[in-house]
Amino acid sequence: MTLPDTVHTLTLLASGAENGEHGGASANPFATGLGALAVLLLLLWITTRFNRDR
Repeated sequence: MTLPDTVHTLTLLASGAENGEHGGASANPFATGLGALAVLLLLLWITTRFNRDR
């Protein structure tokens, strides 16, 4: 993809967002928050496993 093609694509995306048009269904906020919480808890668990006193 060339630079002019990329600029044209980004311009089309930005103009569509200004008009309130959406490309598809939006993400469920509850599922997004639950997924983020699960990832953060997993990272916390991994961090505490590596940080044990030996």
